[in-house]
Amino acid sequence: MSLPIDRLIASLSRTGMTRFFQKLLDEYPDLLMKDQTVEAIRPNRTFQIAGRWLNNFGSDSFLGFDQDPRVQEAISRGVRAWGTHNGSSRAFSSIRPNVTAEEKIADWMGAEAALIYPSVTLANTSALPGLLTRHDVLVADQLAHNSIDEGLKIAKARGVRTAKFAHNDGADLLRMLTDLRPYRHAVIAVDGVYSMSGQLPPLVEFQRIALQNEAILYVDDAHGTGVLGHRGRGTVLEALGNYDNTLVAGSLSKAFSCFGGFVAGPAAAIDLLKLRSNSLIFGGPVPPPYLEGVCTVVDILNSPEYDAIRARLDANVHRLTEGAGALGLVVLGGKVPIVSILVGAEELTLQAGKFLFEQGYYVQSVIFPAVPHGAGVLRIQVNANHVAEQIDGLLAALALLKKALPLPQASTVIQFPGLTTVPESIPA
Repeated sequence: MSLPIDRLIASLSRTGMTRFFQKLLDEYPDLLMKDQTVEAIRPNRTFQIAGRWLNNFGSDSFLGFDQDPRVQEAISRGVRAWGTHNGSSRAFSSIRPNVTAEEKIADWMGAEAALIYPSVTLANTSALPGLLTRHDVLVADQLAHNSIDEGLKIAKARGVRTAKFAHNDGADLLRMLTDLRPYRHAVIAVDGVYSMSGQLPPLVEFQRIALQNEAILYVDDAHGTGVLGHRGRGTVLEALGNYDNTLVAGSLSKAFSCFGGFVAGPAAAIDLLKLRSNSLIFGGPVPPPYLEGVCTVVDILNSPEYDAIRARLDANVHRLTEGAGALGLVVLGGKVPIVSILVGAEELTLQAGKFLFEQGYYVQSVIFPAVPHGAGVLRIQVNANHVAEQIDGLLAALALLKKALPLPQASTVIQFPGLTTVPESIPA
């Protein structure tokens, strides 16, 4: 007998996006390497999938702190001292490591205050709607992260007027704000660095527009946290010099290799978010052990040792991008730990990822809808604990790939929205 859930599944299976992915699964079952199971790991970013040991270029633990004994010990210490769970929403109480971690993050970032969320996604989908009412407007870059887009949807459902402006286009942003008048307040939401292209937003221009139009900046700097800017503070402080009219979201996973996200900025704004962030009021907080880990990572970022870690990471990224460029490949980005090699058609992109897998290198084949249709890329995530031999081995595999498949050449001018072969200036 057919149940309502069976009919629901059947209906969803007929939607456009589901049919698109199902078609890929049906036509390329061996190429669509999703939902993989990692069976074991070894040092220097090697892991085992389907019985095969691979060099892992798909990890966003950029600084290698997931394997750092000090971070691991801090997490173990947190378990011993605080157990595995907070036992309460933060609306009622916060354990001391949570408060200490927020104080440390604020000091490290150079902000008045910081607020930890269970993830950057929950920060964006909670803080953005929490900053606005039906008298206000929320505008976002058209290529901003999916979680910002979800925050727009929630805000819109609450009566906030929302819109998107052309990628990194100050003139279109100004036009959008003008068209949305009258409003009481506005929030402009952008990424601090766009992970697929390595592009930075023109924050100085956007801040000028914000100040002239009763707006604040909200910057999701998750991909810049820990790997860009002085002491890894990201892109915002380097560009603007302060957070006076800005809130910045950062990641506590990725480069931190811990758990959660945060929003930093003026203390009064952070106090307000404590009262208006549904994910804090109605959801559970970051578990205690990871808060101890966060504190340890901040201490490392504030120490001279960070310079050496960052130097290893930057050297690895440079080695890869220079080598890929020398092969004539189209390299997108180039100064962040996420480097993309343009492939093109969806099937070709999946074939390229599978080819590298067979050569012993795991990278992520990224296709529509994460990138424009026909603009698939090999997404390579470089870590500080990769060794030079791994980078060189991947470059050798890419050279073989170039011979095996018709990859775009750097000499060919190819432009897709949000994808550029010219990396913009990124703070040291």
